[in-house]
Amino acid sequence: MGEKNLTRLTIAALVVLLTGVVSAGWAQTKPAAGDKPANNLQIIHGKLKADKKLIVSKYMELTESEAKNFWPVYEEYQTDLQKIYDRMGSLLKSYAAEYKSLTDEKAKTLLDDWLSLEQDDAKRRQSYVPKILKALPGKKAARYLQIENEFHILLNYDLAATVPLVQ
Repeated sequence: MGEKNLTRLTIAALVVLLTGVVSAGWAQTKPAAGDKPANNLQIIHGKLKADKKLIVSKYMELTESEAKNFWPVYEEYQTDLQKIYDRMGSLLKSYAAEYKSLTDEKAKTLLDDWLSLEQDDAKRRQSYVPKILKALPGKKAARYLQIENEFHILLNYDLAATVPLVQ
């Protein structure tokens, strides 16, 4: 198996794990007595962040100077990305809570919220391009953005396969 395919499989595995957590949350009605889902999710989230950083580190092949400039931008990007994920999580929770009794009005509100989220995410990604280009040479900046884009596409694909259609 080529290194490129291995990267894609590793990224896919991380995204599936992340969305598997979303799926489990979708199906879960109430935690069992003694369970601490928030803590478990925090542990999984921490592991995913660490694994993603390892993947990025491996495939970016940064010099010491590039790393010094890049990692602070990466951390800022991930912090802002988490805000988008938090909003998506809230949107999915709202949809799940009202799934069986969804009204046309609530469906329109959810649709408006989703479109707003998508627009904000596109603006966020676009705002980071100059920062990444300042931290890295053009080809490495493009490589990093490709890696982030693969995560984004795989996450959206898995969400599409996981979240049920409006009834």
